[in-house]
Amino acid sequence: MLSRGALSYSSEDAVLATMHGKERVIAPLLERAMGLRVHVARDLDTDRFGTFSRVIARTGSQLDAARAKIEAAFEGDPRARVGIASEGSFGPHPQIPLLSFGHEIVVLIDRETGLELIGHHADAATNYGHAIVSDLAGATAFAGRVGFPDHGLIVIGCDEQRLPVPSLGLIKDVASPADLARAVERIVSSSGAAFVETDMRAHRNPTRMRAIKRATLDLVRRSRSLCPECNRPGFAVTECVPGLRCASCANPTRIVKAEVMTCAGCRFRFERQTGTITAEPGFCDYCNP
Repeated sequence: MLSRGALSYSSEDAVLATMHGKERVIAPLLERAMGLRVHVARDLDTDRFGTFSRVIARTGSQLDAARAKIEAAFEGDPRARVGIASEGSFGPHPQIPLLSFGHEIVVLIDRETGLELIGHHADAATNYGHAIVSDLAGATAFAGRVGFPDHGLIVIGCDEQRLPVPSLGLIKDVASPADLARAVERIVSSSGAAFVETDMRAHRNPTRMRAIKRATLDLVRRSRSLCPECNRPGFAVTECVPGLRCASCANPTRIVKAEVMTCAGCRFRFERQTGTITAEPGFCDYCNP
C-alpha cells in the first residue's frame, strides 16, 4: 500500500534501461521533478527486446517490452529502488491515410511499493518513413524529406516482392551522404533494390528524442495527480467517451463528450465532462455524411 507522501524519491537510486542515449532527456526531468538519482543500466542489451531493423521482433505489447527492460535492469542493479524504461511504436495513422503516427511511453516502476506510472505522448509529428529505391538519386530524395543527416537512416536488402529482408543486407548508422552512397550501392548491387528507412533508434532520431521528452513530462504530471480516494499517484485519463451531440440535429457524434479518470490502485473512477456543449455539424455523420 502507498501511504500519503510515499512518492518522495529524494536521492533514491533509479536505473534507466537504455543503450541509445535516452538518459539525455529522461534523467534531467526526473531528477529535477522527483529527486531521483538516475543512472544508466550497465551492460544491458535492450535490443534483445526488439529492434526497429526487424532483426529481433518485439514480443508482446509496447508496455510489455518496457516492463521487461525494467525487470532486466533491476536484475543487474539490486540497489536501485526505481526502474525506468521507454518504448516507441510507429506505423500508419489510425484515422488519416498516408500519414505516419508515433506513440511513446515512459514507464517508471517502484519495486518497494509496486507503483507503476506510465507517461504517454502520441502524435503525427514523426519522421517515420521509408522508400524503395534502385539508385542513389531516389535515396537522396527520400533522405532530404526526413531530415538526413541530422536524422539517421538504415538501408536494407529487398526480396522479389520488394519487402525488407535484413538477411539480404542490413546497414545501420548511415550518418552522412558518403555513408548513404556506399550503403545504397552495396545493397542495390546485391538485391536489385534498397529499402531505405528512417533510423528510429533514439540516439539517431532527434524527432523521436523530443517525443520521449514529452512522454517523460507526462509521467511527471501523472506522478503529481493523486487519486481523491486513496491518494495514489497516477490518477489520469484512461478513456475518452464519444457522443457529444450535434448542435444542429442533436444526434450523437464521434466527438468526445467526457473523459474517464481511473485509479490503478483502488479502481476509483471519475467521469468529467469536456466542457464543450455541442459539436459542430461538420463533425456529424447525420448532417455531414
